[in-house]
Amino acid sequence: LVLSVSLAGCAGNDEQLDFAGSVTEAYRRAGESMERGNYRRAIQIYEQLQARFPFSDFATQIQLELMYAYYKAGSPEQAIDIADTFMRENPIHARVDYALYIKALAHFDDSAGWLERVFRKDITNRPPRDAELAFSLFGRLVERYPASPYAADAEQRMVFLRNRLAAYENSVARYYIKQRAYVAALNRAKTALEEYQGSDSSQESLQIMVRAYEGLGMMELAADTRRVLDTNFPGS
Repeated sequence: LVLSVSLAGCAGNDEQLDFAGSVTEAYRRAGESMERGNYRRAIQIYEQLQARFPFSDFATQIQLELMYAYYKAGSPEQAIDIADTFMRENPIHARVDYALYIKALAHFDDSAGWLERVFRKDITNRPPRDAELAFSLFGRLVERYPASPYAADAEQRMVFLRNRLAAYENSVARYYIKQRAYVAALNRAKTALEEYQGSDSSQESLQIMVRAYEGLGMMELAADTRRVLDTNFPGS
């Protein structure tokens, strides 16, 4: 019954796509669909507008709206594809920063999966899907367009991603410590400390390095690292 109702609703939406109004009216209707969270409907209208009026005054704006609609609809691949096309075709457009922002958002993953939510599993143990690429894209946005209205949000997301990536490196390093694979643990902890400076995991990275050096019998390096640890994190 649910499937039948859903199909009927979809069919009804498809039929309404044969609008007989102006481009402005269709654009308004797509915007209303976005506001109501009916992203599928909005995408249908934007795509039909794009196909029917590729050279209209709305063409560029429609492309921007479409990439956002795909992002909100949970279709990151399509959003990224449109963003890449927009930036390639409009390299000096005033909204290139927006396209770059949407592309970064499409790669951004800040939430636990449903299994992790149900079992309350720490997401730092999960490989950060596309996190490095998202971090790089947000960094590019902040560097190239510091005055962009999206730069501040990009910086905040970079803080989250820096902590996320460093925490994952430490998670892997802890596993290697348990396996007594001290060289591998040391390399992971160094990566967390050097590549993601200022993360919340810096203290743990240094602690792991101390244990790894001790496991390798490198007591001088362990003592040096411990001094750095005590200096930066007194009482640790």
